[in-house]
Amino acid sequence: MPALHLDPAHQPREFLRHLFDVAVARAQPAQVLAGHLPPPPRGRTLVLGAGKAAGAMAHALEAAWPADAPLSGLVVTRYGHTPPQPASVSSRIEIAEAAHPVPDSAGQAAATRMLALAKGLTADDLMLCLISGGGSALLTLPAEGLTLADKQRINQQLLASGAGIHEMNTLRKHLSRIKGGRLAAACAPAPVITLAISDVPGDDLAVIASGPTVGDASTCAEALAIAQRYGVDLPPSIVDALQSGALETPKPTHPLFSQHRAHTIATPMQSLQAAAEAARAHGLAAHILSDEVEGESHDIGRMHGALARAAAQGQGAFQPPCVLLSGGETTVTLGQPAANERTGRGGRAGEFCLGLAQTLSGQPNVWALAADTDGIDGIEDNAGCLVGPDTLARAAQAHLSLSEHIARHDAYGFFDALGDLVITGPTHTNVNDFRALLILA
Repeated sequence: MPALHLDPAHQPREFLRHLFDVAVARAQPAQVLAGHLPPPPRGRTLVLGAGKAAGAMAHALEAAWPADAPLSGLVVTRYGHTPPQPASVSSRIEIAEAAHPVPDSAGQAAATRMLALAKGLTADDLMLCLISGGGSALLTLPAEGLTLADKQRINQQLLASGAGIHEMNTLRKHLSRIKGGRLAAACAPAPVITLAISDVPGDDLAVIASGPTVGDASTCAEALAIAQRYGVDLPPSIVDALQSGALETPKPTHPLFSQHRAHTIATPMQSLQAAAEAARAHGLAAHILSDEVEGESHDIGRMHGALARAAAQGQGAFQPPCVLLSGGETTVTLGQPAANERTGRGGRAGEFCLGLAQTLSGQPNVWALAADTDGIDGIEDNAGCLVGPDTLARAAQAHLSLSEHIARHDAYGFFDALGDLVITGPTHTNVNDFRALLILA
């Protein structure tokens, strides 16, 4: 992305949006995928994959793959996340669309077709797996004894529970016929190369999209404990199957994975580093707090707010003018609403901004942007939100109660009324949460 000449002091919102755009650009499949491709095999190459970036990854692969080498396959992405087809792409890889974050029949149909396509591969063939965040919901194939309706209900309960992504995907892997290394097993004896865009803290390939081609070290007992910890209602037959180990996943030491290779081609840290470089190009100190921040979004917002206030007041470890950057995957625990209680709209980024605004309390010289790098915060049409020194004053003028919106988890309603939503549309990649705080002297 070409450098923009913005004045952070006079264009703080535009500057923060520029940092977000730089972070997203660093994770675009068209920029990062081609360098990780192997040479074509003696036989044919089958491409399978799932995730919010799967369509863009498929296009990037086709554009770089030799025109005379056999190539076919199927990937599934979220509805509305298929990018325009470049002129260099010949549509050898089919792109299907399905629901996210709660799976639907289209995702189940795509997963079923993928297992069928994997049959008949030989040792001379190659399976290229394209994986990115969102693949867990998009690639749904319930375990024996579960229906799609069961999986939808379980997924909804998990999303509202406050469970972390590692916990959610541990349970998902054990309730699936395709996740947790099972897709790789279906491709035997063909070697498998997995190319992944990471959206999880720690970049664990076994967690990204629930690791359909990667050995799984977690156990049935751990999956059952997670369901019990968060009150996820499982059918009695599934509880029995987890207790007996009947739903165990292939483990990393299984010979099946000895010839398989997996690579992360884009990560949250790489995108944060790109944003940091862009900030430094504008004369600002840039500090990456972490790319693995987890916890309740509202609490993480308050923590970031405390750091920013200290810096703005000449205290703490960070001296203005500077930018604080962080990534990871926070959570929003919704719980059960009381009778007649209105529920709000918004995702992790918006919830973070509510907590941030509450703690900053109008602190001068601090602006912030938080957004999901896939362009969708939760299930809304915004990527995230902006916070500035005037956020609470403008809210008061508009008769908006910050505390009421926090109680309802209604970040969308709060920031929409202020005109402070960040709307990008689908970005065709996904390296998870992006947060940037600009602190001026």
